[in-house]
Order: sequence, then structure tokens, then C-alpha cells
Amino acid sequence: MRRWLLWLPFAVFAAIVVVVASGLFAPADRAVRSALIGKPLPDFALPPIVAGKPGLSTADFRRGKPRLLNVFASWCIPCAAESPQLLRLEAMGVPVDAIAIRDTAPALRDFLARYGDPYERIGADAQSAVQLALGSSGVPESFVIDGKGRIVLQHIGDIRAEDVDAIAAAVRSAR
Repeated sequence: MRRWLLWLPFAVFAAIVVVVASGLFAPADRAVRSALIGKPLPDFALPPIVAGKPGLSTADFRRGKPRLLNVFASWCIPCAAESPQLLRLEAMGVPVDAIAIRDTAPALRDFLARYGDPYERIGADAQSAVQLALGSSGVPESFVIDGKGRIVLQHIGDIRAEDVDAIAAAVRSAR
């Protein structure tokens, strides 16, 4: 009758192994989503960082035309990898603006010369204050902003070739 008690430690161990294995094979989504989806952009005014390009402010997104806001940095390797996709979006007629995080003008100038420049405006966020106010957790990260300045979509991570059509469609439908 007490024989089954001998198997109890093994059953508990097996249950623990099943729980751990399920976590390894189906990990949880650890992406930090912005709480501002569907809400207006926070107020900000960022100075320009590249000669010949204006800085960026909240008012730029309230002019009736949807835009893509890209949070990036010249020191970010995935940001370099997403550059061809941003150039493709620009060629498709998607207006692209950017916030440069903790960057310098010379480094950014070199980055844009090397990987291309799809941006209409680039604002310098030296302390990442606007990045954090947006609910952005890292670089690169992109936001589709409607013509009234509301955040419609957040794309975490680099934009890949398979993401371009969906992002372009989100910008078109954000009118």
C-alpha cells in the first residue's frame, strides 16, 4: 500500500522537468509594449543633430499626414541592418522621421553616409528622455503616427524585409 509513496519524489521531479521544458520550448513574449498605443505622442522638441536636416517636435506629427517615427542610433548594429528597409519605405512614399539616441553628429553623419538617409527630420535625444516617454525600450524601434499625432502601431526591433508591406499599409490606413 505504501509502495506508491516511493514513486512520489519521481513524479514531482517529472512534473518540474515538464514545466521547465515547456518554458524552454515556448518562451514567453518578453517585448515591452508602449502604453501609448492609441494615445497622443508626448510633447517634445528635439534639436537637429545633422547639418541641413531640421530637428523634430510633436507638432511635426500633427499636420494631417501619417508618418513613421524611427528610434535609432549610429552605434546600433540592428539599426544598420534595417537601413535598406527604411530606404524602401521611403521609396514607397512613407515619410520617415527619426530620433537619434545618445549619439554624436560626426558618428551619425558617417552612419547616414554609409547606410543611406531615408529621414526627413532627425532629432537628437541625448539623454533618451523622449525615447523613454514614448515607451520605447531599445533601438531600433519604430512607431506609426497618424496625422493627428497619435501612436497607431509600435514595431519593436529592426524592420525586416517581410515587415515593410505591413508597415506601409499601417501608414496608409492611419490617415
